[in-house]
Amino acid sequence: MFDLWVIFLTGLTVGGLTCLAVQGGLLASVIAAREEEVSSNTKRHALYATGFFLLSKFIAYTVLGFILGAFGGALNIGDNVQTFMQLLAGIYMIVVALNLLNIHPIFRYVSIQPPRFLIKIIRNHSKSKDIFAPALLGAMTIFIPCGTTIAMEALAISSANAIVGALILATFILGTMPLFFGIGFITSILGENYKAKFLKLAAVAVIYLGVTAVNGALTALDSPLSLQSIAKNFPITLTLGKSESQESNGVSVTQNPEIFVTSLGYAPNYIRVKKGLPVSIKLTSKDAYSCASAFRIPSLGIAKNLKANETQTITFTPDNTGRILFSCSMGMYTGIIEVI
Repeated sequence: MFDLWVIFLTGLTVGGLTCLAVQGGLLASVIAAREEEVSSNTKRHALYATGFFLLSKFIAYTVLGFILGAFGGALNIGDNVQTFMQLLAGIYMIVVALNLLNIHPIFRYVSIQPPRFLIKIIRNHSKSKDIFAPALLGAMTIFIPCGTTIAMEALAISSANAIVGALILATFILGTMPLFFGIGFITSILGENYKAKFLKLAAVAVIYLGVTAVNGALTALDSPLSLQSIAKNFPITLTLGKSESQESNGVSVTQNPEIFVTSLGYAPNYIRVKKGLPVSIKLTSKDAYSCASAFRIPSLGIAKNLKANETQTITFTPDNTGRILFSCSMGMYTGIIEVI
C-alpha cells in the first residue's frame, strides 16, 4: 500500500487547494446562509456548518473508497489489468502536477469537469439554512471531485481491496480538511505570489506519489523499466545497502521456506533455493491489511490473495538459476527468491 503520510500530504497541499477551488463555493454559500439566519455568534455557527460539512464529506469518501476498492476486487480483474489501472493513475497524477507547475498549456486538458447541470442541482441545496444543509452538501461533493481526488479514486479502484480503498480516500480527505476550515482566512492571508510558490512545492508531492505508483506498477510487472531494474543493470552502480554477497551470506538454502506477510511487507524478503528441485513456500499472513496480502510472483504467473490471518502454500520448480522477484499487487513491497 502507498505511504499514507504521502497521501495525507497530498491532500494537505495540492489536494486541499484544488478541492477548495471546486467545492469551496458550496461551503461558503452555506456559511453565508447561516450568518444571515443568526444575529450573533456567527463565527460559532460558521464553525458548526464547516464541521458538519467536513464530517459528512469524510464519511462519504471513506464509504466511497471502500466501495471502489471492493468494486475493483469484485471485478476479479486480472493482475495485469489491475496493474495497468495503477499505472494510468500514476501517470494521471504526474500530469496533474505538471499542469500545476504550468509546464505546458497542453496539460490543462487533463482537468476533468463535472456536468454543469449536476453542479447546478447540488448548489441549489445550499439555499437551505438548516444545519443539515452543510452535511448534505458535504456528502454530495463526491459528485464534483477535483482532479487530484479523481486520481485518488483511481488508486482506490486499482487497489482491489475495500479496506485499502477506504484508507486511501479517508487519509486524503483528512489532509484536505485544514484548508476547508480556513476557507476565506487562507485566501485573505496568502498573497498571489506565495500561493504560486506553494502550489509548486505541493506539486512535488503529487509527482512523488505518481512516480511511486508508476514504479510500483512496473515492479509488479517485473518490467526492466522499473527503478530497481534500472539500478541493478546500470553499469556503474553505487551500493547503498547490502551487496549481493553480503545479502546471501548467512541465508541458508531451503526448498520449504516460510514468508510472513504483514501490513509492512514480507519477512524474510530474501530466500535461497536450489535449481531443479520443487519449492514449497508457506505464506503466513499476520494481521495484513495492506496490499502485501496480495502476493505475486510475476515471472511465474503466481498470485495469492490472503486474508488478514491466513496460511496458503505455493509450489513451483525453478528451471534456471538467477533471481525471481516477488511483490505485492501494487509493487510497493518486494522480495527476492535466489535460485542457485
